[in-house]
Amino acid sequence: MTKLTQQEQEFLASRIRTIPDYPKKGILFRDITTLLNDKEALFFLLDHLEDRYKDKELDFIAGTESRGFIFAALLCAKLHLPFVPIRKPGKLPYKTFSCEYTLEYRHDILEIHQDAFDKVKDARVLLVDDLIATGGTALASYELIKKAGAQCVEACFLVDLVALGGSEKLANLTSVYSVLEF
Repeated sequence: MTKLTQQEQEFLASRIRTIPDYPKKGILFRDITTLLNDKEALFFLLDHLEDRYKDKELDFIAGTESRGFIFAALLCAKLHLPFVPIRKPGKLPYKTFSCEYTLEYRHDILEIHQDAFDKVKDARVLLVDDLIATGGTALASYELIKKAGAQCVEACFLVDLVALGGSEKLANLTSVYSVLEF
């Protein structure tokens, strides 16, 4: 089960709440907390992701702050893999690499520990986040994984806002998988 059927996609999509004009006018915010609150949908999603990634020979899963942490950490538990956080500035206690990026509504910075992947030479990493829009966060996360000496073998998102083009930009660098497209 590497790709969901239309019916399975509709099941998951129906569990995601859309909030207009948040965090600013003109944005349709996809609120995944409603999916997290539905155990049937959440376990179905995790089983699907486990099935997709169980044979990919991954060494780590990296999750981007903050909602990416949720899916990445849960998937780490299912696949028995270590979790690497990609965080906002000042949140990681050791030496970090940083990357500045632009979102559709602001500028920001992400960081990763410099030694995040030191235990495995040429580590194979899955990048996980809840959503990709213009791609700023995902591209910065990808760059941080590379700076830390690992290979991002795929980037996985629950939601792809296709019209904003982020997954297309990222696909020039690594494989991209989105469970749902809006």
